[in-house]
Amino acid sequence: MQTRDKIFDDISQLMTNAMGVAQGARDEAETALKSLLDRWLADRNLVTREEFDAVLAMAQKAREENAALSARIDALESARSADK
Repeated sequence: MQTRDKIFDDISQLMTNAMGVAQGARDEAETALKSLLDRWLADRNLVTREEFDAVLAMAQKAREENAALSARIDALESARSADK
């Protein structure tokens, strides 16, 4: 009976080790695929979502500043016209 338990323990240990190796291989494959995809996107001059969102926020801020400056110019021109 102890021999049988030893066999089951060995099989259990083998399966546990196999699962660990499979998980490591999966993680390695994901890392390699992500690296390949990043390189492919960079070669095509495509941007990441984070980069796109950052530029979009900068453009929105620039539009708001442009509108504020335009309103200020209009106000100064109106004041100058009123002074004449």
